[in-house]
Amino acid sequence: MSIRMMVTDLDGTLLRTDKTISDYTASVFQRCRESGIKIVFATARPIRAVDNWLNIPLKFDAGIYHNGAVAKVDGIEIVKCGISPEFTKGIVLSELQADASAKLCVEIDDKLYGNYDPSDIWPGIEITITDFLDLPTIPADKILLPMVTMEELNAVAESLPGDLYIEMSENTVGMIMNKDATKTKAIECLSEHFALSLSDIVAFGDDHNDVEMLRECGIGVAVTNAIEEVKAAANCICDTNNNDGVAKWLEENVL
Repeated sequence: MSIRMMVTDLDGTLLRTDKTISDYTASVFQRCRESGIKIVFATARPIRAVDNWLNIPLKFDAGIYHNGAVAKVDGIEIVKCGISPEFTKGIVLSELQADASAKLCVEIDDKLYGNYDPSDIWPGIEITITDFLDLPTIPADKILLPMVTMEELNAVAESLPGDLYIEMSENTVGMIMNKDATKTKAIECLSEHFALSLSDIVAFGDDHNDVEMLRECGIGVAVTNAIEEVKAAANCICDTNNNDGVAKWLEENVL
């Protein structure tokens, strides 16, 4: 099997429930890198929640953050597609006008702004509490709204302009992003950067925002704990995130 790059989601896919990886997984990833396989993390997490907070012993060649709004290689941005300050302000004000008690967060320049404390969703999160009137006038990476049903998500989707979209993450939050901020588009940019084709890439995932990349990459692998939509999009299914599923598949099929 000719695999030259592997792309994996983090939460629910590579990371165990306690947000760690095993020594076994670490050793498999090291062997992949020694074999010349590029390792890419593709996550909805912000940059700081990978580079600074994620204490796992893995070296990686590139990172896709904010679901594809940002991608970096060796610390250098090669993808950046956000939401204009005007759209950000308009969406926030529209949500608050519809419901004055609405809870919202905005990610701008790797900093989280919001009108509530979301630590029940993201323990230990650092946030700047704001009324949104003093947000930096630069593009936002994403706008976050707590929600637990697809009905809630669809209601917001109907109100968005055509160059934005919303996607559910971990059945706890809706992410509003630029239509070009997707893991797949970021992977396409990385494949060009590394002079690879999508057929050279294996992708691993578990959630809504992983479906497209599993379909578009050469091989798509869903962990057993993935949602049904992801499993349906995958070429094959590996063990769960808590049982080293990604590493086992790599060792059995690539190494």
